[in-house]
Amino acid sequence: MTTQKITDTPIEFAEDIISDVKNSKEDGVLKCVQCGMCTSTCPAARHSDYNPRDIIERVLDGDISILKDDNIWNCFYCYTCHSVCPVGNSVCEVNQILKQFAISKGIGYDKLYEYMGFADSYFTAAIGAIPEIFFEDIANDVPGWWEFRQNLGEIRDELELEPPLMPSKEVIGEVSKILTITGFKDRIDKIRASQEEKNEGDS
Repeated sequence: MTTQKITDTPIEFAEDIISDVKNSKEDGVLKCVQCGMCTSTCPAARHSDYNPRDIIERVLDGDISILKDDNIWNCFYCYTCHSVCPVGNSVCEVNQILKQFAISKGIGYDKLYEYMGFADSYFTAAIGAIPEIFFEDIANDVPGWWEFRQNLGEIRDELELEPPLMPSKEVIGEVSKILTITGFKDRIDKIRASQEEKNEGDS
């Protein structure tokens, strides 16, 4: 039986995750005892091949190929794993960091492309908005949603609600500047360009 040392490469991968700004659980990753509590309560694991316990095992093994695994994109951040872990780990946060690592290496652009509407809304209006690409699916999944959306103005008037508070031009300008300086704009431009080139090549 060999003993894994803190200087071993597998631990370095975990340390990269622990030191990431998105990680709030200190060294919880290194405390994982593979009990499976995260997987037993995870909705994504119930409906897909996503396995939170496996995610942490692969991180501890230094398995960098996990960045190319489609399953990391099945986590939708409900934070159930975060709340039940007996050693203070958060697979949800680890998964967010893994996705960022993947994106930084140009992996997963195809997973993000359909969400560009969210990014565009933040950049041009400083607020989130549901991209039109999802309208049909929501209408199919939520009976009455489309009619509600179409008549939202009248419904608000009937309830005597104030008009929605929208960001001023100054605020939109400031948010756009922040998103540009931090590299957000450059990243979404790269994602969009890569996928549009791919689509042109497929047609």
